[in-house]
Amino acid sequence: MKFQHIEIYFRIFCNLNKEHVVLYNMSTLNDQHYIDKVLQGETNAFAMLVNRYKDMIYTLALKMIKNREEAEEVAQDTFIKIFNSLSKFKGDSKFSTWIYKIAYNTCLDRLKKNKKEEQNISIDEFSSHLIKTMDNALSALEDKERKQTIQNCLNLLPSEENFLLTLFYFENQNLEEIGKIMSINANNVKVKLFRSRQKLAVILKKQLEPEIVDYYERER
Repeated sequence: MKFQHIEIYFRIFCNLNKEHVVLYNMSTLNDQHYIDKVLQGETNAFAMLVNRYKDMIYTLALKMIKNREEAEEVAQDTFIKIFNSLSKFKGDSKFSTWIYKIAYNTCLDRLKKNKKEEQNISIDEFSSHLIKTMDNALSALEDKERKQTIQNCLNLLPSEENFLLTLFYFENQNLEEIGKIMSINANNVKVKLFRSRQKLAVILKKQLEPEIVDYYERER
C-alpha cells in the first residue's frame, strides 16, 4: 500500500498506537492546531499532518522523480524535513504552500543527485488558439474523465512543468503561492505556466478524440 512504510515510521517515531491514529484521523481541526501541539512536545500530533498531506506529497514527488520507489523515499525525506523544521513555519503562507516548497526542493536535490535527463516536448506546432481549444475540448468531458486525461498527459511532461501544472490544476495554488513554492516571482510563474500549458495543449491534442478537437477548432 502506498506510503505504508512512512506511516509505520511515524508511528514508531511518535510512539503511536492504532487508537491514537484513529483519534487524530477523525478530527477536523486545522493544521495550526497540530503544529502547535507538536511544538509543545506532543509529537504524536504530527501523524495527523502526515495523514493529511501524504498522498499529495507522494503525487508531487512522483511527478518530479517519475520512479515510485524513489518518490516514496523523497516523500519520507520531505516529512522528516517538515518535522525538523516545523518551528520555522511562521504562518505567512498557507501550510500547504510551505510544505510543497520543501517537497519541491527535496525533489530537486534528488534529481541533481541522479542527474536524470528530462524529456523535451516540442511546441513547434503550437498556435495562439491551441490552449483555448484544448480547454474547451476538456470542458466537454466528464469531470473524472477530464482529470484522468490531464493526469495522463502531465506525466509526459518534464518534471518541473508536471509539478507546476499539478499545483495549478489540482491544488488550486495561485501564482503567488506557486512562486513561493518554486522560489520565483509571480511574473515568472505566469510565463512558465503559459509555456507549460502550451506543451500540455500539444500533448492533449494528440490524446483527445480528433472529432472533439476539430469541433472546438472550428468554434474558435
